[in-house]
Amino acid sequence: MTLNTTPPLFVDEHSGYAIVTLNRPASRNPLSEAMLSALTECFISLSKRKDIRAVILAANGPVFSAGHDLKEMTAHRSDSDRGRAYFEDILNRCAAMMQMILKLPQPVIAAVEGVATAAGCQLVASCDLAVAGEHAKFSTPGVHIGLFCSTPMVALSRNLTRKHAMEMLLLGDMVSADEAMRFGLVNRVVAAGSALAEAELMARRIASKSPLTVSIGKRAFYQQADMNVADAYMHTSRIMVENMLARDAEEGIRAFIEKREPHWTGQ
Repeated sequence: MTLNTTPPLFVDEHSGYAIVTLNRPASRNPLSEAMLSALTECFISLSKRKDIRAVILAANGPVFSAGHDLKEMTAHRSDSDRGRAYFEDILNRCAAMMQMILKLPQPVIAAVEGVATAAGCQLVASCDLAVAGEHAKFSTPGVHIGLFCSTPMVALSRNLTRKHAMEMLLLGDMVSADEAMRFGLVNRVVAAGSALAEAELMARRIASKSPLTVSIGKRAFYQQADMNVADAYMHTSRIMVENMLARDAEEGIRAFIEKREPHWTGQ
């Protein structure tokens, strides 16, 4: 077997944000063992960076990500348990990586050109924001091969309306960028080849805000989403009190009153 020595991804750092680029275009940027490990290590590293205030997830090649590496998974059919232990491990690792995106203090923006399918579509849905080039397409096609996209369903059902999510999951059809925006999978559709540039504009705007405020808000958004309305209001009221007592909120309000630009300290 010839080992692939191409790095699964690379990271470019800019002032206030980082671009993480999936880098296995020849194999359609699969969420293979190597890619999952690389993404996990990358997110752990970025979570500790105070100078990185936003993260962009992009990809090389015509496919953003084709999802799990089915050849890699199928190779374990010959295991004594027909691959059960391996399947459980790889799916748990993938789920953990997706949840890391939600837990990162920095907002994560997907910049999608080309095709994002199955767990690749899940990856887009797991990001906080998403920009798509006009020719980008999205699909959860597992139903075509007898493997329902159950784990991608978790992210889809939390971003799309139920009927749109079920439409993608049950039909498995390719969804255009415009449809994806209508469904709620992406925020913006831009000219082909412009997704990364638009994501960078968003990242720079986010990076200009208080990093403490942004991280508080992102965490609270996902926490309250799983609560009933009364609990959500109680929780977010407590958070706003703590936020109000933060130095950055004090500075921001004073700067607004004094009609000047705020100076953030992240405290």
